[in-house]
Amino acid sequence: MSWWISPQRLRRLGILGMNCRNVDFIGRYNPRRLYPLVDDKLKTKILAEKHGIPAPQLLFSVREQFRLRKLAELLQPLTGFAVKPAKGSGGKGILVIQGQQDGVYLKASGRRLGLEDVKRHISNILAGLYSLAGTPDAAIVEQLIQLDPRFENYSYQGIPDIRVIVFQGYPVMAMLRLATQASDGKANLHQGAVGVGLDIATGRCLKAVQYSLPLTRHPDTGADFTRLQISDWPELLTMAARCYEVTGLGYLGVDIVLDKQRGPLVLELNARPGLAIQVASEQGLLARLRRLENLDRRHDSVAQRVEFTRRFFAGEPV
Repeated sequence: MSWWISPQRLRRLGILGMNCRNVDFIGRYNPRRLYPLVDDKLKTKILAEKHGIPAPQLLFSVREQFRLRKLAELLQPLTGFAVKPAKGSGGKGILVIQGQQDGVYLKASGRRLGLEDVKRHISNILAGLYSLAGTPDAAIVEQLIQLDPRFENYSYQGIPDIRVIVFQGYPVMAMLRLATQASDGKANLHQGAVGVGLDIATGRCLKAVQYSLPLTRHPDTGADFTRLQISDWPELLTMAARCYEVTGLGYLGVDIVLDKQRGPLVLELNARPGLAIQVASEQGLLARLRRLENLDRRHDSVAQRVEFTRRFFAGEPV
């Protein structure tokens, strides 16, 4: 069987390709001067706080190597935490610690790390090992997100997140990313996480894939994806759509997590969101984006844009 598909057929299916994404949408709608707002997670957190958008709590940050001498003191009161590069991408460089005891730090997988292991990881972040351009970076330490009980059977040793593509303030496509054993508890598709396409109108599962291959159950837990539907869906879409006004970026990926205590939180923003969401949704982005470009009238409020999107892409008359 041949898996090759012609460019003509991809266009008929409304699939957005890399070149078209870069030129027609990122290049046209995302002014480069605004990139630092989302490329630097510290700046994103400040921006979110300023506009009242909930985000994971920042515990502290490290910018200089000499501060690592006091790392044990900084980590001592924390039961769990996440370490991230401020300018990282694709989930690289993220270290999640579920707990600590007697100077031993425990990952969700059960692996034990010593203080020197954590220091070395942060030192690599500062040196730019995970940054977008390989330039010196900062490490941010966040409060650990508590898994929403509704996802206990759907994610393996990790916190799932929801990626929403927002175009000119309209949420146009969404995907749930679920951790697996293969992805080491991270919700990163390239590392083996499961991508679940979500109906933009209802938040229910459309299709699930791992390594771009379809599946109906979680490979580690056996949970049935056909039963999966995100509750409070309009609230999540509204949070994502608000990020358009907050950043000024017309083509944006918004990553949201659901915390057991705090509810939906904006994890990070992306000015160059990937295209795998189309595989998970079994739908093309390009047709939706073009339809929105050709709207005769823009909607002023976030609520109007969310309602329009949910109706329009559900096939109901508008």
